This record gives sequence, C-alpha cells and structure tokens, in this order.
Amino acid sequence: MLAWTIYFSFAAALALGCLPERRAAAARRLALLAALAGLAAAVAGALRVAPGTVAVLADAAWIPSLGIRYQLAADGLSVTLALLTGLAGVAGVLFSWNIERRTPEFFALYFALLGGVYGVFLSQDLFLLFVFYEIAIIPKYFLIAIWGSTRREYGAMKLALYSFAGSALVFAGMLILYVAAGARTMNLPELAAVDFPRGLQLWVFPLVFAGFGVLAGLWPFHTWAPTGHVAAPTAASMLLAGVVMKLGAYGCLRVAMGLMPLGLADWASPVLGLASWRELFALLAVAGIVYGALAALVQGDFKFVIGYSSVSHMGFVLLGLMTLQITGLSGAALQMFSHGIIAGLLFAVVGRMIYDRAHTRDLGALAGLQLGAALPFAAVSFTLAAAAAMGLPGFSGFVAELQVLVGAWRASPVLAVATGFGILAGVAYSIRVLQRAFFPGPAERAGNPPPAAPLVPAPITAPERLGAVLLITVSVAVGLFPQLLLRWIVPALHAPWFERLLQGGRL
Repeated sequence: MLAWTIYFSFAAALALGCLPERRAAAARRLALLAALAGLAAAVAGALRVAPGTVAVLADAAWIPSLGIRYQLAADGLSVTLALLTGLAGVAGVLFSWNIERRTPEFFALYFALLGGVYGVFLSQDLFLLFVFYEIAIIPKYFLIAIWGSTRREYGAMKLALYSFAGSALVFAGMLILYVAAGARTMNLPELAAVDFPRGLQLWVFPLVFAGFGVLAGLWPFHTWAPTGHVAAPTAASMLLAGVVMKLGAYGCLRVAMGLMPLGLADWASPVLGLASWRELFALLAVAGIVYGALAALVQGDFKFVIGYSSVSHMGFVLLGLMTLQITGLSGAALQMFSHGIIAGLLFAVVGRMIYDRAHTRDLGALAGLQLGAALPFAAVSFTLAAAAAMGLPGFSGFVAELQVLVGAWRASPVLAVATGFGILAGVAYSIRVLQRAFFPGPAERAGNPPPAAPLVPAPITAPERLGAVLLITVSVAVGLFPQLLLRWIVPALHAPWFERLLQGGRL
C-alpha cells in the first residue's frame, strides 16, 4: 500500500493538469480526495510494516546494464516520514482552499512535489532516490515563482540554485561510490555492505552530507530557507518546511551516514581544533540552532520569524544525527516528524489565517490590529503551535528535543550546553511574536495605533479549522504517546544498515 502514495500523487498531478482553469472547485475536491487517498495508503501501509523489518514494495529491472532497478522498500524511518508527508499533504490542500488563480495547475504541481517526496522516502535504489529527489525540486520552483508573494522570483531562483548545487555534490558522491563498489549495483543495502576504503569515505562523506545538508538547512548553507519560506504560498511553505527539508536530513542519514560510517572517524591530524567531520558538522548544527533562533528574535516580518525558526529546529535534527547514539538518532528522526507538523501549522496560521486577511506580516502593524480579539481561532492555534515549537511537555517537540539533548550531552556536554542557549532564544522569539501579533500590551498599542476602520476579517473557514485541528491533534498525540512512532524508528536504527554507524566513537 505504501507504494500507492507515489502513484496516487502522480496520477492526481496528471489529472489535475488536464483540468481547464475554470474548473477550480472540481480541482479542489479532486486534490483533497487525492491527498486523503495518499494519507490512507500511508496509514494502511504503515500498519503492514512490522517494526524492525523491511517491507519490499516493488522490484523491477530499470537499467539492467548499469545494475539500476526500480526498487521500493519501507522500514521504520520510511514509514514515519511517509506518514508525515500524508498529513502535510492533506493539511496543505485544506489551507489552499482559497487558491483562485490557475487552481488546477497549482494542485498539479503540488502533487508532483508530493509524489517526489514519497518516492525519496521509499526508494531502495540510490539512483531512483536521486531521481525522485530531483523531481521534487522542479515543482517547488514554479509554486513559489507563480503563486508566491514577497520577492517570489528571487526566492524561487535562490532555492532552486542552492538545491541544484547540493544535488551536484550528491550526484558526484553517488557516482564515486557506484564505481568504487564495482559499478554493478545501486541497491542501497548492497552498497551499505561494501567496505569502502577509509580514505575514500573520509573525503566523499562530506560531499554527500553537505549536498543533502543544503536542503536540510545546514548552516551556513541555510540562507535559501527563510527567503524561500517567505516567498512561497502557504501550502508550499508548509511542504517546504514540513517535508522538503526532511529530504535533506533523510539523505544525510540514509545515504551519507549509512553508506560511509567511517567518514565520521577521526582525521589523521586535527585542523583548527577539530578532529573529524563529525565534530565539524555537530558544530555547524549547533551554530544553526543558535543563529536561527537569534535571527528569528530580531525579525520584523512575521513569516521571516517562522522561516528562521525552521532553520533552528532543523539544527536539532542534524545535531541528533551527529550523536551516533540510538537516543540522539531516534530523537532526530522524531524531530523530523515533529517539526514537519509544527512548522506546517505555524506557516498556515501566519500565511493563510493572518496575512490573507490583514494583508500585512509586519509585527508592528499587526500590534495595532488586535488579532487576539479579531481572529481568536488563529490566536489559539498559533499559541498551541508556539508551545509545541518551544518544546513544552505534552507536544511532540518536547520528546524529540529531549532525546536530541540527552544524546548530545552523552556525546559532548559542551555542545549540549550551547544548544540550551538556542532553546532559550526560541522561547524568547515565540513569546515576542505572541505578544506583538496577538496580545499587545499598552506600549505596543500606543506605538502602533489601530487603523481608522477596525479590522473585520473574514471568518476562519471550515477547511482552515480542520487543517489546524488535524495538525494540533497529531502533535499532542505524539507528545503524549511517542511510542506511536518510536516503535518503528528505534528498531529501524538497530538494523544492520546502521550497525557500523552506531559503533562510532565519541566527540
């Protein structure tokens, strides 16, 4: 059933692309039906994958002369991220119910992107994974360039250039591994079983990890992310932060770390006090956590705040990966899911519920609009999403970040303490935007007097309410019962694929 997530998505993209522009209502209904079908297939397929096993979904010859096959398979990591994609897909459609211009085309590109994302998470052939990875890049460019807002052409082009630059590094590393393995197969488990020379791993690993890391928001290659998030329409922002950035993190774990565990070993001699790529990328992850949070703290554009917060929260994923421990790695995987849900809700509130009604994202201007009273549902939704993003108990973010911090403390207490400053800054920017946008005090109201005519926004629609409730419910469910996902994640990390990775040393 999991393979049908891909087929449903691409079939929907084809069907929607054939609809005339005047059939906007039909396009919305078809999009919602296709998204629900994808989510249903993800749930049904997940229930058929026993924890600790790998379910083969498809296996057929594709390019026999090169040993490339159309191979799809799912383990606990794939299941978790396929579920995230299904949830994000449904929520994105609900928050795009207001799209009027070229509606069928919008949803056709939307589902082409979803199909590429599903494909990456389910591919067991490295070349196939790369093809799906590239498929996901093209639709997101057009979604931003055509339906975006602030500097949309610039944001779309910057995102595409960064993505293709990262892809070039991944492609180069992929070819090197293919040749070094005898140029016979691209099967990921078979490549993982190859003992690549230590020297080869030490210089190919950073190419592949950094290549995927670009899309994961790795500092300092993160600058496309805030710009792209701000320029993108709401649904594209939700997918970009919710699942597209997870493609990079998934590639870092599955490909770079899974195929080249010795790439994280110590160098022959330290450079600038750093003795391994593991130390370097862990330091960059912490830098992203702290920098993203501090940058969010000083932004005046509401959407830029959420954009930089995504960079900060993705730093937790990359830091968890660098712990090379079950606790940190499982926390990183859980953070991928948690951030996808929470970031999607934050962008939905800011981009759809607020901006489409107030026609501004400036925090100063929003302070004079009394949004807490004018849009109470948006205020409650954002408050809950902010609480989840801050990592308060009861939400998915708490469990995920706690596991990453515990793993980081065991690996390097210094980096764990530095990460704590990023968490404090995250609390600060969350409280700041809550106060200024929704619950301004007398000082904010005096400095930003209300408009001559009070804001009387359109009521929050039923699709928006359903989308918000869906995402909040999932975050709370995982926060209260993390075993819903950890029952798949932890056994997957104990698989032979990651056995050599978990034998790595300490920072």
